[in-house]
Amino acid sequence: MIARRLTAAVEAALARQPAVGLVGPRQAGKTTLALAIAAGRDSVYLDLENARDRAQIAEPQEFLDFHRDRLVVLDEVHQAPEIFRELRGAVDRGRRSGRRTGRYLLLGSASASLLRQSESLAGRLAPLELGPFDVLEAAPDGDAERTLWLRGGLPESFLAEDDTMSLEWREDFLTSILARDLPQFGVFVAQEKMRRLWTMLAHRQGGRWNGARISAGLGVDTRTVNRYLELLVDLLLTRRLPPYTANLGKRLVKSPKIYVRDSGLAHALLGIREYPALLGHPVVGGSWEGFVIENLIAAAPRGAAASFYRTSHGAECDLVLELPGRARPWAIEVKRGAAPPLSRGFHAAAADLSPERAFLVYPGETRFPLSRGVEAIGLRELAALVSRAEPPPAAPVR
Repeated sequence: MIARRLTAAVEAALARQPAVGLVGPRQAGKTTLALAIAAGRDSVYLDLENARDRAQIAEPQEFLDFHRDRLVVLDEVHQAPEIFRELRGAVDRGRRSGRRTGRYLLLGSASASLLRQSESLAGRLAPLELGPFDVLEAAPDGDAERTLWLRGGLPESFLAEDDTMSLEWREDFLTSILARDLPQFGVFVAQEKMRRLWTMLAHRQGGRWNGARISAGLGVDTRTVNRYLELLVDLLLTRRLPPYTANLGKRLVKSPKIYVRDSGLAHALLGIREYPALLGHPVVGGSWEGFVIENLIAAAPRGAAASFYRTSHGAECDLVLELPGRARPWAIEVKRGAAPPLSRGFHAAAADLSPERAFLVYPGETRFPLSRGVEAIGLRELAALVSRAEPPPAAPVR
């Protein structure tokens, strides 16, 4: 099993809070991680998509009180929203009896839905997100990084025996999402239409959202297509990267950039089967950009904020990372090629942002200076730097 970097964060959250909410896309490894943590504790696990397990919580207060001294793991907890009312009471009863932390681990595949349902647990629940494998977990070298980019980080896809089996698994996964998951969240739409939207997003990887244009291409109204996008974002399958909004006295682009979050799913939607086909595909630049951005966001410390920067005059930066405790952001440009040039737009963006550090990420291994404080760097090395970017030490009191 590939070790997940989030394991320590989940353990720490259970040590300080009564409940932990672990969200992530389907098949990202939430259940595997939860069971590994539960194996070292007195615990009980229920999959609430299973009718037999659902039946065990028909009387949720009695179930929770019966297991009050165990770690209770509830998988796909959005299937039983009524349990959240009882969880609050169980948490408060436990606090009064001295059992304050490490009681509930709640797993869900829809971020916003879980957060809405868990509002009654405010102050009692620590929310965490587990994404697919990232380069710090699964790519110790360049070959593994290329495989991760092609296949994506969903474990069954990344660990498949060959590229053909990986693609077949991803095709089955896409069909399952469209046929099963979307109706669960109240979206009753022809699968072909929803897949067409998803494919349009993959073709426009990193493009700015234009609901009117997309809706015209799909033959639905703008409100409907915006709702479809919201659901894909909620299911953690699509990223809506917001524009940087600091008041710089500039005319900033306001529409978000959209990415299919897992590169392997984007490639499956586009019919890309092998690495040489990816390199020759028109979307290769946008795919690499999305892959880099997802990995750097995954590597960033909790509390980091990610955005992009673009002005009406052409100043542009692919990723602006605001790291906890740091006064100035990191500015990151993403390019393909062995010796990628810096654009005028990035220099202009760096002048506007005055970043603490500036990087150009390229698919190489060597780190070297470019110009004006900008370094060229490989993805794995930058992800490691970002993961260690803790707040600087406080200045000594004089």
